[in-house]
Formats: sequence, structure tokens, C-alpha cells
Amino acid sequence: MSFMPGMEQRTIRANGIRLNAWIGGKGAPAVLLHGYPQTAQMWRKVAPQLLTDHTIVCPDLRGYGDSDKPRDGYDKRTMARDIHLLMESLGHKRYAVVGHDRGARVAHRLALDYPDAVTRLCVLDIVPTHTVFRDAGKELAAAYWHWFFFLTPDLPELMLGAVPEAFLRHMFRALTARAGAIEEPVLQEYTRAFTLPGTIRAGLEDYRAAATRDCEDDERDLAVKVRCPLLAIWGEYGKMHTLFDVLATWREKAADVRGRPLPCGHFIPEEAPAKLLAELRPFLAST
Repeated sequence: MSFMPGMEQRTIRANGIRLNAWIGGKGAPAVLLHGYPQTAQMWRKVAPQLLTDHTIVCPDLRGYGDSDKPRDGYDKRTMARDIHLLMESLGHKRYAVVGHDRGARVAHRLALDYPDAVTRLCVLDIVPTHTVFRDAGKELAAAYWHWFFFLTPDLPELMLGAVPEAFLRHMFRALTARAGAIEEPVLQEYTRAFTLPGTIRAGLEDYRAAATRDCEDDERDLAVKVRCPLLAIWGEYGKMHTLFDVLATWREKAADVRGRPLPCGHFIPEEAPAKLLAELRPFLAST
């Protein structure tokens, strides 16, 4: 099911796997990366509004949605390479990146590893992965309990697989500030994608990689700064707003940082699409 008017669904092979993507528009290219536990459909209120000025690419990340779900490759360096090769295969050697949640972590690594390709970076409702683990305390552990539960081998697969829709409803209810932001037909589409063979395992491996390979890569790259302009947007009613000075965390990672909170929870593109577009349009237009 598609909620992306004006965009064409395509399957593209990149980095040895098949990626499902929605593509449309004209102008300067931008790739939009979704978070957990969603798919590219999370951009349904944002992507179609950008098509008049930008070529927009919304892929399902490795392991998510209708993309392939291999056994490994969920470290952000590999996932970033997926996206870079996807964009190259579409003829885009330079492009802007907008990422939410897990997709923003892929986007951060993409900007570090391919600085000549990424022209603008927008990260939604995250602070850097290395910062999360470095500064983790009881308040963060309570707010982001799933980060640590997901590190347990085997048990999360069993529990999420037993009640997948109940788990998704809990996550969306707990992390949104506006009721109805994720409509019932969309929730059913997320449930369909979440229950495809391999999706639950892949999403958990994404989190497990964050605590292992991603932290190791980030530790090695502590001195490396994002070279392009960086826009950080986060939810005023979300956990990041209360736990971190979000802009300060990104100023440790990039030279040119701007941003602010929006009046919403975690799922910004679905809760506050108009306000997000008001921030994105001028930022992307300066590419």
C-alpha cells in the first residue's frame, strides 16, 4: 500500500541487496531515511510536498519494509554505504540527507564517510549514538528502555514476534504527543511490514550494532567533523528535549549547526509535518 502520491515505487540493487524505494520530483536530490519501527511511508506527509523543487528518494532501509533483510550489515557504516550506492545508481553524486531516528544515525555516518557527496544533513530527534552511550544514566535508560532490552539475544525476537501489533501500538502511543498522528491504515501498513519474515530480527540487529560496531566506529572518528551544514530538529515534548542540550551535542560533531525543537513528540514527520517543512524548505533550498 502506498501513501506517497506523485512518487513511483522501485526496487534497486545496491551494495549487494535489493532496496525498496519511492522516488519522484525534480531538482536538487534529497534522500529521506525513516526510523524504527517504520518504513519509508513515514514521509507520506512531507515527501510529496517537496517534489516541485527536489528529486526525493525515500528508501526502506536494509532490514525494514520491503527491502532485503540479510543476516548482517546493520552497522551504520554498511547501511550508509547502501544509501550512497543507491543514490549513485540513480545518478546522484551529490545530495542532501534527512534522517529520523535510526535513519538519522545512518545519515550521520553517511555524512562522515562520504563528505564530498552529502551537501546538507538534517537529523530528527536524535543525539549522536556515541553521546547516548557515553552519557547514559538512569533517566535515559528508563526513557529508552528498548535500546537496552533489544541487546538481549533471542528473547526480544520471541516477545515482539508474539504480539507485534500490540508492541507497535505501545511504541507509537508512548512516543507521540498528538493522538491520531499515525492513522489506522498507516499503522496497519507498518504492522504488515513489521511482520514480514526477518524484519523483527533485522531491527533488533540495528540496535545491537549501535552498541558494538557503531560505537567502535564512532570512537575512532571522534576527531572527524561533519563538513556540511547540519540542521537538528527535535520534539519539544519528547525525551531528547529533557535529557540533552541537543544543539550542543551536535556542535561536538559538526562545524555548522543550527536547529530547534518543534511542538510535538518523537515522530516529527507525522506529528508536525507543516512545521517540519517550514524548516526543511529553506535549508534544502540553500544546497
